[in-house]
Amino acid sequence: MQPTEAYIGLFLAAFGAATLLPLQSEALLVGLVLSERNAVWALLGVATLGNVLGSLVNWWLGTRVDQFKDRRWFPVSPSHLEKARQHYQRYGYWSLLLSWLPIIGDPLTLVAGVMGEPWRRFLLIVTLAKGLRYGVLVLATLGWMG
Repeated sequence: MQPTEAYIGLFLAAFGAATLLPLQSEALLVGLVLSERNAVWALLGVATLGNVLGSLVNWWLGTRVDQFKDRRWFPVSPSHLEKARQHYQRYGYWSLLLSWLPIIGDPLTLVAGVMGEPWRRFLLIVTLAKGLRYGVLVLATLGWMG
């Protein structure tokens, strides 16, 4: 895989994984780090950027939830949406620090949009959370390499 293709593939995997699609980007990131063909800092940046932009799509969908929630393709059930709303009301924007977690992270970013979270604060917290997750993964991978 050429470096440009690696970065594009990683970006798309990270972007898709952050939306409500059932994708994973971590295995690809680890594989690319282990291949030692690409700059680790660039892989970390591309994965973080893709994942944060995917979360921004969720936030945007959340701001438009009333327009989309009755559509067949909308991936969140009303009961899950209500549970996420209650969680977000209870813990507020700091709950976005959990946006990196599987299963709950993606709906959290959608609910942030539903709840009217300002996009600048959203981006700051989500970038921190997702960047730290990928950073820990890269450091752990490099640690395994010796």
